[in-house]
Amino acid sequence: MHGPAMSGWLLMALCVMTGAYCLLRAHGETGEGRRAARAEAVMGFGMAAMAVPAAVVAPPAWGWAVYAVLFGAASLRALWFSRRGGHHLHHLVGSSAMVYMALTMAPGAGDAGGHGGHTGHGVAATAGGVPLLTGLLLAYYAAHVLWSGARLIPVAASPAVAGAGAAGGGWAARPELALACRMTMGIAMFAMLLTI
Repeated sequence: MHGPAMSGWLLMALCVMTGAYCLLRAHGETGEGRRAARAEAVMGFGMAAMAVPAAVVAPPAWGWAVYAVLFGAASLRALWFSRRGGHHLHHLVGSSAMVYMALTMAPGAGDAGGHGGHTGHGVAATAGGVPLLTGLLLAYYAAHVLWSGARLIPVAASPAVAGAGAAGGGWAARPELALACRMTMGIAMFAMLLTI
């Protein structure tokens, strides 16, 4: 990832924690919930790997191709499962954005457009990729984060709802934590898109 090393490390740590929480959630879920949690765990760990500051640890040249293939496969999987539910469309956008970032950050990606590589970390990239596509992805993730944040605001919780959360099977099964996890990954994706 391009940008200051400290923000890259913080973003990486945030994505690792989010991916780990999604794995815990997948363990306690069944069916569609388990598939969604696994997809989110892959996204979290993939974002963590991409967020490692390139100035500190330069990824191998072939690493970007691995990211593109991995998230290309995740995009196809999300497209297939989008028949069952709308949340998979969000996974499709996220996986496709990861493919886009991997291709944009790959060595030599900026050579065709006449842009030079960013100095200091050996990874050439166009300045922001395709501006229209980057802008659309930024707008999507900004809207997603605001929507998720609005859903986290409690709406006059009734005693029955409050008691159900406390009695229901542990902290990994709490729906507000899953929503906060998705919001966190949306914020991280927004930050990563700003740095390409």
